[in-house]
Amino acid sequence: MTPVSARTTGTVRVVGTGLLGTSIGLGLSAIDVDVVLDDVSPSTLALAVDYGAGRRTGEADAPALVVVAVPPDVVAAVVAAELARYPDAFVTDVASVKAGPLSALEAVGAATERYVGSHPMAGRERSGPIAARADLFLGRPWVITPHAGSTAGQSAILEGLALDLGAIPVRLPADRHDDAVAIVSHAPQLVSSLLAARLVDAPDHATDLAGQGLRDTTRIAGSDPALWVQILSANAARVLPVLSDLRDDLDAVLEALADPAAPGAQRALADVLAAGNDGVARIPGKHGVDLRTTTLTVLIDDRPGQLARLLTEIGELGVNLEDMRLEHSPGAPIGIVEVSVLPEAAGGLEADLDRRGWRVA
Repeated sequence: MTPVSARTTGTVRVVGTGLLGTSIGLGLSAIDVDVVLDDVSPSTLALAVDYGAGRRTGEADAPALVVVAVPPDVVAAVVAAELARYPDAFVTDVASVKAGPLSALEAVGAATERYVGSHPMAGRERSGPIAARADLFLGRPWVITPHAGSTAGQSAILEGLALDLGAIPVRLPADRHDDAVAIVSHAPQLVSSLLAARLVDAPDHATDLAGQGLRDTTRIAGSDPALWVQILSANAARVLPVLSDLRDDLDAVLEALADPAAPGAQRALADVLAAGNDGVARIPGKHGVDLRTTTLTVLIDDRPGQLARLLTEIGELGVNLEDMRLEHSPGAPIGIVEVSVLPEAAGGLEADLDRRGWRVA
């Protein structure tokens, strides 16, 4: 792999060594950033250190940046404690809800002028340091939520952190972030879980027929219930209207299915399905990619010739490109290329591109 110069300087303290915290530590350590770790669980901390995510925090450590990666219900308290413990440090958190922690910090008079929340839009169904990956954030949005008391320089620090980890920085106010994740993350989690719950009492001959469609729609139903109870509770006011609208749409479907021959019933079903087509077309990086292909995400530098070189090398490797999508975040020094190939070619292509120095997610 081509050596990468870190934008993040000084010591980074990561509080919480679960999936996100350990992944951040692994990614930063891989580019020689000094990472110190802390966790209320000694065994979880020891495991993250053993995996190479960083070293244990020492009394003499004076971090420049503190990243709080703890469960949502204790984020504000931990951020406040870190602001008080390290008066010269800049503090962020990576919780999936942003408005609540900021309000809580302001209510207790914490030093919010040294705090800006953030949220990497990445994760896995598995949790804990054993599931962590240094490339977890590659090509994923990393939302930064500046507020009235923060500075552009502080947001720039977090943009550097995101880019160091291969993510795409995006700035949004906390309220707009919480509105967005309600519809693209939190409501889908509940819908997936509700659908998967129908399988509990399903007969074996039904589940034996399950294909990729069911796996796709229920994949995130394997997520940690305890964590999601906290997330949904913290963003309940924004998730509720999304689910209410979904209930109304479902009621219309139920009415049509109750009498498919009734006037307008077929049209109602067609409208729902067509609206789904339109919605899928708005998801970045998907846009109706054929499920018979496999998509690899490759990060390329935003400079002349990089895309041409990537496509040329894929051709040199003897792989036929079935489809391609290029995305670029304004102001970001990297682009995201999604290449779709036949499934049997994907594994070899990923390994070959990695050996040639490309960053593949």
